[in-house]
Amino acid sequence: MVAARLRELALEQVGCLKFQAVNEGKDEVALSYWPNEDSIRAWKSHAEHVLAQQSGSERWYQSYVVQVVQIGRKYRFDGSPGA
Repeated sequence: MVAARLRELALEQVGCLKFQAVNEGKDEVALSYWPNEDSIRAWKSHAEHVLAQQSGSERWYQSYVVQVVQIGRKYRFDGSPGA
């Protein structure tokens, strides 16, 4: 499957730190975490990724939105006493 191959490629060869995707009906939200802008640019221009994007816009998706953001703050609650 193309998505599984791209996930593997991004995580093992291009520098992606983490990748998560959630589907609900026809909607999908995918989050990928990268160490820096250079890694994001490398992924954007990677030959296999470019071909998959072309196929996606021709065959699978009617539309999509890409947002590149920086996390300004991060915190979590894990349920542990004193957390």
